Amino acid sequence: MYLAMILQLFTLHIIFHQVVGSCVCELTNAESPFPHDKLNIVEKEALQCNKDINPQKIQEFDTLLSALERRLPRLVAEVSDLEKENDGELYGAIALQVIENDMAEIQQLLNKLNDTHSGLHLSTSQKLQDMKGQLQQLEVFDTTQTVKRQKTNIRLKRDLDQCTHGSHPTPGPVQGACPHGQLLNVTSPRVHTAGEYPGSYKYGAWGRDPKPAVGKEKWYWLVILTSSNVYSHYVRRYTTLSSLILGVSTPGNVLISPSNPTTNTIQGPNVVLYREALYYNCYNRLAICRFNLTAKTVQSTELPKGTRFNSKGNFCHLEACYPYTDMDLATDESGVWVVYTTAQDLGNLVLSQVEGEGEEPTLGTTWRTSVYKTAVTNTFVACGVLYATRYISKDVEEIFYSLDTVTGVERYDVGIYIAKMAGHIYSLNYSPVDQMLHAYGEAFMTSYKVVFG
Repeated sequence: MYLAMILQLFTLHIIFHQVVGSCVCELTNAESPFPHDKLNIVEKEALQCNKDINPQKIQEFDTLLSALERRLPRLVAEVSDLEKENDGELYGAIALQVIENDMAEIQQLLNKLNDTHSGLHLSTSQKLQDMKGQLQQLEVFDTTQTVKRQKTNIRLKRDLDQCTHGSHPTPGPVQGACPHGQLLNVTSPRVHTAGEYPGSYKYGAWGRDPKPAVGKEKWYWLVILTSSNVYSHYVRRYTTLSSLILGVSTPGNVLISPSNPTTNTIQGPNVVLYREALYYNCYNRLAICRFNLTAKTVQSTELPKGTRFNSKGNFCHLEACYPYTDMDLATDESGVWVVYTTAQDLGNLVLSQVEGEGEEPTLGTTWRTSVYKTAVTNTFVACGVLYATRYISKDVEEIFYSLDTVTGVERYDVGIYIAKMAGHIYSLNYSPVDQMLHAYGEAFMTSYKVVFG
């Protein structure tokens, strides 16, 4: 290989000298020397770009943007209140002062946002353009067309794989009847808080009611497993996101039962709230319970025989399983779902709709999948599509699988990554109200914006 390259890169001028019976060859380089210094510069610039564009920078940008999104509606509301109630005297003066302070803070946020965006965009964009030009110049030295052939080989291998696995789903947007378009990505964390009980309760769930009662449109709910990280017997309510973050619960607890654990106790962290009713795995039962927060009544429906429960069909990864995660309740634009597994399905995920909002709940249409439940760490449903996640590292979770309930198509190449703020996510709920993912793990609550196309 080296000899062939030498023969192509150099012109040999052979001069024979009769010196003590030996033959001497003189090598003359007919090509320009390879600019190793330029290649080193490009490598250093590429490493610097990787340092400049990192998750911390993106998170800082998202945090500033989120703060601005929260402040602007408040400013509009304050101006509207001033227009309605201005008495021209004390109230007006105080209100104007408040508005001026808010405008100053918003201007500061805008300045920081502009600085962050401009610095990140301009410096990185220019560097990428420079590196592109330098690499194009370096390609001139590829006289053996090694790089070109490598690119051709990669393209041929990809085409061969597509031909070989033509019957399998190919990458592309997840299909389905979604009013928002296709699920494309998940942002970096928008909210991250320990809430009212920092570090106290490792397992739990939180979120919003997709179909709230009148006057409770902005309320949030929280369920924490207070007994052995397995059981709970109440739901805690918060009137706003701010009150949840600050740990101020004016409505307080809504008790399912006075003691814990007992009949109708919540078992496991995978719960959801829908139409003022909490759906969860009934204590020590092969059933789903529905607790009406207004009437304080509990109804239930049995799951098929052979369904694994009592921590025998958990979500897992290579290092650990999450106890009592046999049944995962989920909500989306269409209602309530339950994810579980059965002996008949050999441990694969099963998805069923939960029907009967005004009467006893029942299981509706059911879909069976080819993904093994203990290879999954969490699931959620958005726009009629089931998504499954897996553990990548203590910092990253991947949405790797989807099942479209409209087309029946399964995919294993979704490839959307979630930046974690704690080592594990024990519950993951999608909120169709604001297209947010609400995660709970290691006593922390985190939310992410779901990006649809």
